[in-house]
Amino acid sequence: MFIEDLKRAFEAHADKQNAFHMKAYMRNKFEFYGIKAGLRRELFRKAIANNKQEVQTDCRILVRDIYESPYREMHLCAMELFFRIHRRSFSPEDIELITYLIRTHSWWDTVDYIAKNLLGQYLKIYPEKKGEVIEAYASSDDLWLNRSAILFQLGYKNNTDADLLFSLCERFSGSGEFFIQKAIGWSLREYGKNAPDAVLNFVNSHSLKPLSRREAIRNL
Repeated sequence: MFIEDLKRAFEAHADKQNAFHMKAYMRNKFEFYGIKAGLRRELFRKAIANNKQEVQTDCRILVRDIYESPYREMHLCAMELFFRIHRRSFSPEDIELITYLIRTHSWWDTVDYIAKNLLGQYLKIYPEKKGEVIEAYASSDDLWLNRSAILFQLGYKNNTDADLLFSLCERFSGSGEFFIQKAIGWSLREYGKNAPDAVLNFVNSHSLKPLSRREAIRNL
């Protein structure tokens, strides 16, 4: 069984000292086995290889079950598993699971991956759902859904919906939330790699928080 194999592997390689520092870095929000990224992904790949049929057939169930764990390494594996198996085969209903993952055990390390890789890829497959989904996220009182709405186009490059990006940045420009201000700056900076003049014009013609502005024009 995939989850049992993964847990046994993580328990066998747990490092209490690493776990202490990882937990402190994440402000004590989650438990950790203390497994660094390279080893975690190696153990993750082995567990997948040993349970190929289960992973292919029951991926969505496994993702939800893994996310019930208190351990952050398990949460990271859950979202990466979903992307690995279904990035080209999301169903329309998968937006429910994507939203669940964003809103559960929320912190920047998972939300940023989910926003770019899961939400961003989902909306490439179902562009007709973009307006509905992003408006729902932007209208939510959940700051992590708000952040995801701002960040989902990371990596879209020349396919970025600039009007949507700029409207979201303007909409949240007055936010006092650090994670929203940072998201605005990050999204603008990334789009600025493809459209520097458009980003610079937006920044110069709108009142952004200092953090957002600083991040947006850092490389311009």
